[in-house]
Amino acid sequence: MAEIYKKLNLRLGALCLSLMLIASASAEEPSYVLNTSTGAPYTTKERTGFQDLIVAEVFRRLGLKGQVEKYSASARALINANEDIDQGVVMRIKGLEKKFPNLIRVDERLIENDFVAYSKDLNFSTSSWDSLKSHSVAYVHGWVIFESNLAQDQIKYDVKDPAQMFAMLDKGRTDLILYERWQGLQWAKQSNLKIIAHEPPLASVNMYMYMHKNHAELVPKMAEALREMKADGTYKAIFDRTLANLLPAN
Repeated sequence: MAEIYKKLNLRLGALCLSLMLIASASAEEPSYVLNTSTGAPYTTKERTGFQDLIVAEVFRRLGLKGQVEKYSASARALINANEDIDQGVVMRIKGLEKKFPNLIRVDERLIENDFVAYSKDLNFSTSSWDSLKSHSVAYVHGWVIFESNLAQDQIKYDVKDPAQMFAMLDKGRTDLILYERWQGLQWAKQSNLKIIAHEPPLASVNMYMYMHKNHAELVPKMAEALREMKADGTYKAIFDRTLANLLPAN
């Protein structure tokens, strides 16, 4: 019986040591969560979207683990980041810290978002917001960049989601839809819908990552890692793989 107890104690000791080593390894490599409210092609369930790969690589270069979590509600994502429930946000405009003071901007541009008009077969240049006046347009409710720039007397449809907007375009119920470039191309691909992205963009906005102030020491390191990725070609490779491949073939 004594021999049995001895063997059990040895096994328990080995198990405790293994658990301690696992816990120690986990403590050395904390995982940081940056949240977003944008879906494909920026984030995917398989974590193969643009944001997924950029964030993972930035943190890998710091010897850390980082990942993106998607929320359906943009406001909830920001609140979680501001309260350090999640450690940051991955793609937001400059100046976000004015409303969410606990967030610190990573001072290197993540990407430039283009906001464009799509049609099925129109041929015109979107050199200004006034160029849209003679056409009916649809956009997703809450996209302030469109709501604040369209003419008051313009025929416009404020819809609940992108699916409704693309269905309207497909059925000829609106001349144009207004959306962010890459998400628009992704929706067209999913819907098997041939569309034209009118140029130049109606607006272009620089987007940045933010971290909670409790992790302020990481912010300059993240900026430097992102700059290195752009310099050594890693950024372009990710961009081409996740976004540029959505462009129609010439």
